[in-house]
Amino acid sequence: MIVGFGIDAVDISRIQRWMEYEGLLARFFHPQELMETKSRGLTAAYSLAARFAAKEAYGKALGTGLKGITLKNILVTNNPNGKPELTLFGDAAIPFKRIHGTHIHLSLTHESNMAIAGVILES
Repeated sequence: MIVGFGIDAVDISRIQRWMEYEGLLARFFHPQELMETKSRGLTAAYSLAARFAAKEAYGKALGTGLKGITLKNILVTNNPNGKPELTLFGDAAIPFKRIHGTHIHLSLTHESNMAIAGVILES
């Protein structure tokens, strides 16, 4: 059963500005996300923006926002087929367990200067 849906859009130029400050990126992104996106060169900002939008969309899908959640405890990766996946650690997993969550669906896209993510939570 669907228990939550969230969507978010992020201006890619915002993330491009953040990329000038590695310490800032480390506050919001899991080390694996940073490692994977560095190899993407000029498209790294697109990838990070989509991942940040996914984190925000997760908070909206919960219906409680991200208060009390460490953003880097939300890991966005791609499976071998390229499908985006969201993995939760620590404080990010607690509200999902509280709603008896069983599956997270994630969709990412970017166009021009915007990255967009949609999250559906099932229990």
